[in-house]
Amino acid sequence: MLEKTYRPADFEGRLYELWEKSGGFAGNPGGGTPWCVMMPPPNVTGSLHMGHALNNTLQDVLTRYRRKTGRNALWQPGMDHAGIATQMVVERQLADEGTDRRTLGRDAFIDRVWSWKAESGGAIGRQLRRLGSSPDWSRERFTMDEGLSRAVLEVFVTLYRQGLIYRDKRLVNWDPVLGTAISDLEVEQREMRDGRLWHIRYPLEGRPGEHIVVATTRPETMLGDTAVAVHPEDERYRGLVGSRAVLPLVGRCLPIVADDYADPEQGSGAVKITPAHDFNDFEVGRRHDLAIVNVFDAEARINENAPEAYRGLDRMEARERVLADLEAQDLIEAVEAHVHTVPHGDRSGAVIEPWLTDQWYVDAKTLAAPAIEAVEDGRIRFVPERWTNTYFEWMRNIQPWCISRQLWWGHRIPAWYGPDGQVFVAATEAEAEEQAAQHYGRAEPLSRDEDVLDTWFSSGLWPFSTLGWPERAQALETYYPNSDLITGFDIIFFWVARMVMLGMHFMGDVPFRTVYIHALVRDEKGQKMSKSKGNVIDPLALIDEYGADALRFTLAAMEAQGRDIKLAESRVAGYRNFATKLWNAARFCEANGCKPVPGFDPAKAEDQVNRWIVGEAARAARDVSAALDSYRFDAAAGAVYHFTWDVFCDWYLELSKPTLSGPDGPAKAETRATAAWVLDTILGLLHPFMPFVTEELWGRIDEGREGTLITAPWPALDESIGDADAAHEMDWVVRLVTAVRAVRAEMNVPAGARIALGLRGCAPETAARLDRHREVIARLARLSEAEALDGEVPPGSVQMMLDEATIVLPLAGVIEFDKERARLDRELGKVGKERAKLESKLENEQFLARAPAHVVEEQRGRLDEACTAEARLKAALERIAAS
Repeated sequence: MLEKTYRPADFEGRLYELWEKSGGFAGNPGGGTPWCVMMPPPNVTGSLHMGHALNNTLQDVLTRYRRKTGRNALWQPGMDHAGIATQMVVERQLADEGTDRRTLGRDAFIDRVWSWKAESGGAIGRQLRRLGSSPDWSRERFTMDEGLSRAVLEVFVTLYRQGLIYRDKRLVNWDPVLGTAISDLEVEQREMRDGRLWHIRYPLEGRPGEHIVVATTRPETMLGDTAVAVHPEDERYRGLVGSRAVLPLVGRCLPIVADDYADPEQGSGAVKITPAHDFNDFEVGRRHDLAIVNVFDAEARINENAPEAYRGLDRMEARERVLADLEAQDLIEAVEAHVHTVPHGDRSGAVIEPWLTDQWYVDAKTLAAPAIEAVEDGRIRFVPERWTNTYFEWMRNIQPWCISRQLWWGHRIPAWYGPDGQVFVAATEAEAEEQAAQHYGRAEPLSRDEDVLDTWFSSGLWPFSTLGWPERAQALETYYPNSDLITGFDIIFFWVARMVMLGMHFMGDVPFRTVYIHALVRDEKGQKMSKSKGNVIDPLALIDEYGADALRFTLAAMEAQGRDIKLAESRVAGYRNFATKLWNAARFCEANGCKPVPGFDPAKAEDQVNRWIVGEAARAARDVSAALDSYRFDAAAGAVYHFTWDVFCDWYLELSKPTLSGPDGPAKAETRATAAWVLDTILGLLHPFMPFVTEELWGRIDEGREGTLITAPWPALDESIGDADAAHEMDWVVRLVTAVRAVRAEMNVPAGARIALGLRGCAPETAARLDRHREVIARLARLSEAEALDGEVPPGSVQMMLDEATIVLPLAGVIEFDKERARLDRELGKVGKERAKLESKLENEQFLARAPAHVVEEQRGRLDEACTAEARLKAALERIAAS
């Protein structure tokens, strides 16, 4: 017997262990039509957050669905070595022990990181199991495992030999605390509301007493200025273009150049150009062949390229000294408050410095061309389609990809240097030595490059390296190209585009056919979750409180294409109630002897109610399948929810109670078998969304059957098993009962009052329907009688139309019409005032401009509710007036 109370904690862990041990998650490279999705590898240091929960829920929904439809489904799992994040974790441990990585030495430090990974890394894998994720864990990969490391070496060496990897001196995002270049994704733009804009006078060469004023938020970088730029159409400076200014404090002469980068509306319209310390200035410098003067060292201190008075100063110290010296020379014209953004490292919190340094680069522009074409010609499609434009915007303006990082943890760059700096790139040191011997004509000592590769380099190979490349493994032949990719919009460029570029270059085909870009999970007010705001929702806490199924269903049901999720805990609680409803429905079926009957053919059901529910089940299966096939997760969840709660639980089980509580016989046996068959269908349709409760119920309602629901076939039902006549008739019954219930609620009819129903002007077929279902209609609508009405309408009756007939409900003596009219008038007045107040607020332009978006949306929702309530109250008053 099923327990009275739904308690997910009692069976979730047990069922997951059963699935994993039974091989329920495994792909089969040898057979079936393949389908494959790659898990975006979470960081080995990571912990499950709501973004992971959404992403993995959607992947799991599709994987379980494809698996049940007979596809040879592989969900490939793995983890990323997370270079910076992992190195920081271990370095903090060393600091607590009073040492550091340089004291330890590189090899010992790497050993220490591997030890940390073995002991503490990968907690997120255990947390994904709690969510119910069903990837093929037996194939789990790690971006630094032996096979993937070999793939990384192969790709690097090949691209280098093809001239697509090279070394260059360019600006990078430099983190002076971590001492490494970082990617744009690891840079956080923070708004500085108390910023300053300094207007500085730069004297004009050969024109005593004259100057040009430049505006800057970073006066310390002026030590590296090599030009001043003005807009070519700015009349104020047209006569100065081609002349020179003198750099204060330094004395260097700066050409004044005309460039569109200068904005006449910003500051003074003239901008200082510091190619070594600003990405835009770097491009201006390239256009005008300007000198590049780097005035910072790796710790963001002033170096030897600046005047001696500033050398060794930290950036902020240098700023104060520069400003003081400019003030002393009366060269500061004005200072104004200025709100602007400043880049910070998301790991270290340090202000990021655009810094000129030697790094390794990939010729991304060359690799991007076929990747752009693959999306243009439809070999890869984005869902929603609008993200295609984002992809094109990035790819058509792509810059060289900096792939080197100044870290120790990661794939060390396979490059060695000779005594004269000549570089030798090879898969092994022995190969590099052989190259060097050929180059020099003798053996020479080599030193290996200290840097490691950007983490995105190894994860860019994920769709094929995880399947065994560079070997032509069976898994690679079976599952490449992958079928789908599910990911967030923020890594379309950093991960998706790079997988396309590298996959096409090394595999000759696209890495996947469809890229589904999912929503961002926000808090219930629509704000982005962050620790600083204190609005982060912990998915593990929700699983503890409500069960994994409730969280999964919430995320899937709210995942509408192109719209972010506003997550409130109350929604999760609501879907826990849905799981409870399903549990109780299964208990009802169990208590009434509804068990699956081997060989039962739903198409042969004779009872009209049974024929109706069979057709509804087929329609639900069609709707859920169609929605999942088109990545409409919300529609799929909505379809199975509606069928389960609104159709099966609220109507079919209620309509079947007289038969199930009646004497044994063919009708009761058929109803039992039908109810069990429909419940089985629901469990199958719901399984991808709520795997735990459906698996538990599937095994408990028929403990004799073999196997598990995870591997049972998908309910692919032929809609021809339905009966159109039964569907029309039961639809009429449902609409009739619903209309009566609505009037009872609107008119404040006491719950215990049994009222009469008359059906006036009904066709013979409608009268026959009423006769056939009188008992159940009376029970569900709480009626004393239900008859066709031929005579006059009794006074004090409420009337409404249902198709060709008029429903007549005599309420005289049941309610006091005068009091009810007064009550409705009062309610209508209150609702009308609320509606007018909300309309006035939403017509106020100042409110719309100043109020946060979530507040405006909340007010619009309240207005919709008020309008609906007002219409309902008016309809009730009209019924009283007509009675």
